[in-house]
Amino acid sequence: MTPQVETGGVGIDGSLETVAGLIRENRKFLLTTHEGPDGDALGSLLGTQQMLTSLGKDSAMFLAAKEFPLPIEYRHLPLEDVFHEPPADLRDRVVIFLDCGNIDRMPVDFLRDGGRTVVNIDHHHDNTRFGDVNLVDSGASSTSEIIYWLAVELDVRISPAMARALYIGIITDTGKFMYDSTDARTHEVVAALMRAGVDIDDVNRRLYESVPIEKVRLLSRALAKVELHCDGRLVTTCITAEDYEISGAGEEMTEGIIDHLRAIDGVCAAAVIKDQVSRGKAARKVSLRAGDDSTDVSAIARRFGGGGHVRAAGCSTELEFDQIVTEICSALTEQAES
Repeated sequence: MTPQVETGGVGIDGSLETVAGLIRENRKFLLTTHEGPDGDALGSLLGTQQMLTSLGKDSAMFLAAKEFPLPIEYRHLPLEDVFHEPPADLRDRVVIFLDCGNIDRMPVDFLRDGGRTVVNIDHHHDNTRFGDVNLVDSGASSTSEIIYWLAVELDVRISPAMARALYIGIITDTGKFMYDSTDARTHEVVAALMRAGVDIDDVNRRLYESVPIEKVRLLSRALAKVELHCDGRLVTTCITAEDYEISGAGEEMTEGIIDHLRAIDGVCAAAVIKDQVSRGKAARKVSLRAGDDSTDVSAIARRFGGGGHVRAAGCSTELEFDQIVTEICSALTEQAES
């Protein structure tokens, strides 16, 4: 079974066959993913790297140094060989973007001068089709799921390591298979990954049951500041620089906090508004989740220059907390009236 894949806009029409052919015809690749990488970004990055290596290709991964340290949940991933600067032979490499909806939000100025083939593999419904080849399947649960089908197309044997990477991408982007992006095809892929040797128990324990005390303290402070807005349609909390300092937690320890808010009965949307204390970043980062099927949080994120999925999205902004809440409430009202 192969997924239904949408055609490209900027570049040529995308398909599994097109991308597989391009991989067969080329030897050297550079892989990258979106800033603030989540489980699907990292899982699809590593899964593609392992797939290309198994084919005898020369493949390098790139993530900017500012992305490290990664969230606690993902520090067990084997990313020691990631480049923090573009390789010297960049012009000789086909560049593959994974799980990136919009190149304009990526710290990759060194890739904007042209002169190389860019492949865009993603599942975000608002992907801007920025590649020369665009393989975008908005019906897939995750980019990692697409990479599984690409490996099948290339007749690649799925190793236990590759199965682990892709499983991490799928389980995190589906919210442990709770989001409506999960379908029968998703479970078929997971079954295949299990047969390939992924240790489900070990992965789940590392993702969800290896929580440092500092993160629990940060969660406690975040939950103490939960507020309802817009007649109960929006639930928010804020995480400030002071919260990080008092709890001893880093910014990377906010992963998963929003799920506690999204679970509140009756809300249409949840937002975690976080101070970004690292230099060179916007003042605040906003994580958004939909609480019902009628809310599109990706549309809300785009008001701030961000993006994402209908049910999960995010953005960065210089606005203050109260201004952010006002904008989100306005967007929710517009969606309710449309």
